[in-house]
Amino acid sequence: MHNILELRHITKEFPGVRALNDVSAAFREGEVHAIVGENGAGKSTLMKVLSGAYVPDSGEIVVNGTSFAHMTPQRAHELHIEIVYQEFNQFATLTVAENIFTGDLKGSALWIDRQGMERETEALFERMQVRIDPKAYVRELSVAEQQLVEIGRAIHRGAKVLVMDEPTAPLTVREVDILFQLVRRLRQEGTTVIYISHRLEEIFALADRVTIMRDGRVVDVRGIEGLTREDLIAGMIGRSISDMFPRRTVTPGEPVFEVRHLWGNGDQDIHFALRKGEILGIAGLVGAGRTELARLLFGADPIEKGEVLMEGRPLRIRTPKDALGAGIAYASEDRKRDGLFLGLPVDRNIASASVGRFCTFGIVNDRKQTAVVKEEIEKLRIATPSLRQLVKNLSGGNQQKIVLAKWLISDVKVVIFDEPTRGIDIGAKQEIYRIMNEMTESGISIIMISSEMEEVLGMSDRILVLYEGRQMGVLEKAAFSQEAVMTLASGYPAGSEQRGTEEMRE
Repeated sequence: MHNILELRHITKEFPGVRALNDVSAAFREGEVHAIVGENGAGKSTLMKVLSGAYVPDSGEIVVNGTSFAHMTPQRAHELHIEIVYQEFNQFATLTVAENIFTGDLKGSALWIDRQGMERETEALFERMQVRIDPKAYVRELSVAEQQLVEIGRAIHRGAKVLVMDEPTAPLTVREVDILFQLVRRLRQEGTTVIYISHRLEEIFALADRVTIMRDGRVVDVRGIEGLTREDLIAGMIGRSISDMFPRRTVTPGEPVFEVRHLWGNGDQDIHFALRKGEILGIAGLVGAGRTELARLLFGADPIEKGEVLMEGRPLRIRTPKDALGAGIAYASEDRKRDGLFLGLPVDRNIASASVGRFCTFGIVNDRKQTAVVKEEIEKLRIATPSLRQLVKNLSGGNQQKIVLAKWLISDVKVVIFDEPTRGIDIGAKQEIYRIMNEMTESGISIIMISSEMEEVLGMSDRILVLYEGRQMGVLEKAAFSQEAVMTLASGYPAGSEQRGTEEMRE
């Protein structure tokens, strides 16, 4: 296989930061080439240079033997280089088909052939083995469906080099399996896939070769044969990690939070008790009702019937304000949209849910607030140049730590985490797990929704499994296994592990 794309001696500097330092990488036609590294390693900057979003300070980009000093978005498109970013680039008020055909609408200046676009989109989704209505508006789709639309648009444009930046972050097992099959078919068809992911198991499942980056440099390029997880981690962070998940030091106490026969938002008859200091994992496929349940418990969507109790007292949760008043916090899977004020500094974000505790007669005591915020920054090891740094300029891992800090200084008893480590690197993940463990040690109880099987099994004390809005069962620690979770998540009762596993392989 020949090199379809080469990046030679690419350097890119921002004020005070050398994001890329003499980076060279070559990508072969028809291979899956993974790029791994912690947040800040330079992966996304390198891809933005490739897409034309950034102009490198030096170096060259070679496509099929033709050299360019820099790329432009139009040139990248003409060369069939397509990038699916982690942050979606879609028009929420347009239909799925219209988003697929963005910049390439069928019809004429006076007439748009919507039916034709819908037919072609439907055919595209059949090829991808995806069930999404081409007529649906993007704003109506789940995060997982939006991701698949983004990938579909790149395929529609005839990508010869397809860059996927954390493509499975919002997906669960069934959708990941569909994506993997799609990537393998694209490779067979001769498409080069550049695959960026923090999920190392995906690298071993898909990649032919791996480029490891650290601190803006390429530290190693390896074939997947003979490569180990320990090799990858050591290359990415410069040291080995012996235990990914911290040892659970808390023995859960008495029930502190109870849900009795809860209905609403598509969920039906949900019932469980959350114990003090416990991490209750919530597992299920896309559409299982996991996030819907979180929104019910936080008052973001109305409860139709059922009871919610805190320490034996019935709660009346109609709004998020009611939930917060009862000691329930919610960290959404989309931290940038729902969990942070990106245009505000670090200190304002951390204090945002507890402003009242710093006020005297309606006036904020800046000295008191600053002291508390500084303590949390040190305790959580949040990497920020100052308290006044805008949150949007921090890495995903540090942004998530700020979400945690916000709830840690609040008077909360239960925290609902929806995808707590989505889109952050392996080193930052371990930090988040450590902080969650410390939260349980302080008596906080956690409901953790996660699409990562390893995370669910590694962090939970018990696992509640949902299927199409229904509760299939609660697994105790002794019964934990991937087969047991996937059997219940596929709609089969306990004891049907073999059947459920076979379905997932089809």
